[in-house]
Amino acid sequence: MRLARTGPQLALVLSALVLSASPAVAAPDGDVRVNPGKAAPGTTVTVSTTACGKETYGKGESEAGGKFHLLPGDREGVLVGTFKLPLEAASGTDTVTLKCPPRIKQTVTYQISGRPVGAVEAGFGWAAGAGEGADGGGSGVPYTLGALLLGGAAAGILIRTRRRATAARNGA
Repeated sequence: MRLARTGPQLALVLSALVLSASPAVAAPDGDVRVNPGKAAPGTTVTVSTTACGKETYGKGESEAGGKFHLLPGDREGVLVGTFKLPLEAASGTDTVTLKCPPRIKQTVTYQISGRPVGAVEAGFGWAAGAGEGADGGGSGVPYTLGALLLGGAAAGILIRTRRRATAARNGA
């Protein structure tokens, strides 16, 4: 019975991991790649292209990140440029335009994923600032509530364990 539930759960976890991977986004003709395909504010974004042919220089411009230069990369015929997304970049899509001589122009879009700025308020106590009273001291209420929740969880586990042990003794 336990194995019957494990298979679907494992499949769900693996599919979530596969879908959350951020592959590079390519233009329809495959000449431009953006890495990462889903970037957070403050991230350095790398753009590579083979659209410029034998040229050794190009220019790029990101709506969110500004202008950057395309220079020869590790492989022949590939130009690479980088820019940094500003911390105040809004979530959504960003368009990158690349230009190479004589009149080559490529455009590609990628996702900007928002992220929390600063500390995340998640839980009770001083980390979330919930324990501060009007005078800046802790009121103790969040700590008491947290202790009650932990105590209740421990009691539930203890009761469940004792019931299993009793059932095993009576059934054996």
